[in-house]
Amino acid sequence: MSPLRLRYQTLEVGGHDIHLRTLRDNQQFSDQDGVAERLGISSATWPIFGIVWASGQVLAHHMIDFEIEGKRILEVGCGIALSSLVLSQRQADITATDYHPEAGGFLAENVRINGGRHIPFTRTGWADRSDRLGLFDTIIGSDLLYEARHAQLLSEFIDRHARTECDVIIVDPGRGNQNRFSREMSTLGYTVDKCQPPHTDYLDAPYKGSILHYHRSAAKYTGHRIRLV
Repeated sequence: MSPLRLRYQTLEVGGHDIHLRTLRDNQQFSDQDGVAERLGISSATWPIFGIVWASGQVLAHHMIDFEIEGKRILEVGCGIALSSLVLSQRQADITATDYHPEAGGFLAENVRINGGRHIPFTRTGWADRSDRLGLFDTIIGSDLLYEARHAQLLSEFIDRHARTECDVIIVDPGRGNQNRFSREMSTLGYTVDKCQPPHTDYLDAPYKGSILHYHRSAAKYTGHRIRLV
């Protein structure tokens, strides 16, 4: 098996220079011990975590002006964790999660090369009910709804980790499952505001996706699902 080919790049996000070690492209693969295979991650999907995708850049830019004071924030399916790195530079209380076995190592290295603070990371899946992450005021993620079943899995994961009052920011490129996800979120007491990114001149091509902002107030909390703290 050929060694992984890596890429080093610097992205400017709202005046912050974020240095990244990523995979060179989406043809990279390395699972010598079969860890990813046992987790159900195929060779085709293995590289997805290690690429900077357009939706991830949109979320990172959206986080530049997002209110962070006093909030505990969780990035779900962080991949290369660009938004977590941006939020960390803003001194936010940010925790990152991903299912991929290599995501945590890449995050730790990118924290190191940015000279930043430690970012807590937990490798967990959305069906995992024993991750001990606790509760968050804000939950964010980008390009998460690959399959129809992800709408329920993600909404249930969010429900287990959202405080009574919570904001959820999902950047979706338009894979066709966002309406199903929004219906699931509605049953949990969330309202949704959908908008287009105000500008995406930092991308190589026009962005056709949207930013979904879900908000639940304490008055709308249904409390009908079991939470694990």
